[in-house]
This record gives sequence, structure tokens and C-alpha cells, in this order.
Amino acid sequence: MRYALKSLAAASFAASVLFGASSASAFMPGEPATVHAGTDVTLVAVQKKPAKQFWRTKVRLQTDEAPGTIIVDTNNKYLYYIEGPNRATRYGIGVGREGFGWSGVVKVQRKAEWPGWTPPKEMIARERKKGHILPDFQEGGIDNPLGARALYLYKGRNDSGFRIHGTNQPWTIGLNMSSGCIRMMNQDVEHLYERASIGTKVIVIGPGNKQGNVSYDDRGVDILRTIFGG
Repeated sequence: MRYALKSLAAASFAASVLFGASSASAFMPGEPATVHAGTDVTLVAVQKKPAKQFWRTKVRLQTDEAPGTIIVDTNNKYLYYIEGPNRATRYGIGVGREGFGWSGVVKVQRKAEWPGWTPPKEMIARERKKGHILPDFQEGGIDNPLGARALYLYKGRNDSGFRIHGTNQPWTIGLNMSSGCIRMMNQDVEHLYERASIGTKVIVIGPGNKQGNVSYDDRGVDILRTIFGG
């Protein structure tokens, strides 16, 4: 336990560098010091939960986009996975702080479980000036800033440098604190990882409006699916 707590403390420092420092429908974040069914994430200390509005929720989403598409609303801090007509799962996310926000249409080109982290050279140089020394590479694990899963976003054949990934700091969900990546609670990114395949279209709505015209309307909790499933 003492080792696990030390690892979590190390994770907090690494993540602070990487990130810059509702109703019955929601899926409650994990409780402390337990292993959850359907997840391989073990929480080793009490962690502050994000606001309830950012818990995973089944919603009625009206959109012209095809099922299987991901829409990322960086303004409201939500990620939608479209399941069918008027059906989507909504997840809370954390996004880029001022100067690191972006927009565009990309695709999931690679996926990884417990991914390793290679900090960009620009980040290493930027943090060195602040007195923070980042590793050239960090192995995947509970103390890794990328969390339990990562979906790598490409523009054509080129790696955009951005990812959808987990975080060991769930209290940052709903905030603008990252260097441009889209982060989720570990149990949520695991849930999305199992559903989003290679080639999944990802529309990121944010600064610059490079995503073009996107039609979607979140009409709130899908009560019937929440109660009866589906």
C-alpha cells in the first residue's frame, strides 16, 4: 500500500505537468480502494470525484452524424459516442487550457492499453525552463499521465499529436488544464475504448471552428434506456 501511494504521488506530479497543473442516469465514478467489475483499474487512495454533470450518461442526441462517430464538445466539456438515431453515451472530459485548445476532424488510427508516454520535445523544453525535468519516455501503468487507455488521433496519415486518454486525476474532468489532449476518467476511457474501433471519425468542436458545420442537439437524459437498458 505504501508503494502504491508513492506511485500515486508520482503520478500527480507527472499529470500536473501534462495537464497544466444527472440524476439516476449517470454512471457513478469508482469508489476508493476497490476493484470494479469490468475494469482493471484499482484505486489506491480517496480521489475527489468530478461534478455529477460529467458522469457517464445515456442521452437523447439528435445529429446527422453516423452511429460510431465521436463528437467532442470542448466548450461544454462533453464527449459523445453516437449509437443510433437519437441515442448516444455522453462522457465528461477535460480539455486544453488557454492557448492549447483546437478543433478539427480526425480519426482513431491506433489504440493502446496502459500506454507509455513520450513527452513532446516542445513540452520537455518548456517544462525544463520551469525547473521540471520530464523523462524521455515513461512506461505505462497506474502512475502514467495517459491513464488506462489511449486512442491516438490522426489527420490523414499524420499523427495529430493529440489523444483521447485516461487520467489519474478525475477531479480535473470538466476543466481546461491539458496541453490539448482530451482526457477522461479511467473507467470511462475503458468503456469508450471497447466501443470505438480503428477508423472511428472524431469531430472536435473548439477554437478556430476547423470542424466545419456540425449538427447535434443534446436533449438530455434518455430515461427509458437508463431504466431498461439498451
